[in-house]
Amino acid sequence: MARKLERASVLAVGLLTVLTPTVAASRPGSPIGVPRAPSWVLDGKYAPSIDPANFVATIDNRYFPLEPGTGFHYRGLRGTTAQTDDMVVTHQIKYVLGVRCTVVRDTVSEHGKPVERTFDWYAQDKQGNVWYMGEEALELKGGHFVRASDSWEAGVNGAKAGIIMLGKPRVGAVYRQEYYPPGEALDQGRVLGASGALHVPAGTFTRPLATIEWSPVEPQLEKKYYVAGLGEIREEVVQGGHEQFQLVKVTH
Repeated sequence: MARKLERASVLAVGLLTVLTPTVAASRPGSPIGVPRAPSWVLDGKYAPSIDPANFVATIDNRYFPLEPGTGFHYRGLRGTTAQTDDMVVTHQIKYVLGVRCTVVRDTVSEHGKPVERTFDWYAQDKQGNVWYMGEEALELKGGHFVRASDSWEAGVNGAKAGIIMLGKPRVGAVYRQEYYPPGEALDQGRVLGASGALHVPAGTFTRPLATIEWSPVEPQLEKKYYVAGLGEIREEVVQGGHEQFQLVKVTH
């Protein structure tokens, strides 16, 4: 949801590493709930290698499958405001850095009216990693959607692709999900491993894969849960804000 090299299990220098689990704490003297950057956050040079010959046409990563025509429908809260989030895998394609990308339309609504919309571009490599190649973000102004400043495309104005889901998510693996400093798109993720059973409106799922994401812009930490063969079922900001979404249904 809008809501990232060595290939195979180890990625390019600065993209992925494995670290000992740590827990982020608040900054000394900062407001309660405002987290500092976790110790696992990657710094330094980031230079992923994108070779179109290393990518495939179908995104069938077991934790992030994107079959055209599929809709993932979520509901939740942002602060105290009820929202829905509809993520639809379109039949559209876009080429970024010569790589064929699947276009996903993500619409956030309040009281049945869209308030945010993004078109996200994803591609999968031969090792099963799903890359986040950019997005066209739209925001409402004067009752109309206009392009937002945090839109980005890998290869344009210094933006670089990141990984949204690893082909082989190992506990402790850390990866950049997006990299576009001018638009403050700098999210990173870390694999936590199997979680306990979770119940969401779409059903009860045992041992979903848990990840945690760091956004330095808000700043905030967000946990996400994924089920093999299905995709994301839940996300929740655990530090730095109040936001939670759960999967209600999947349509085809």
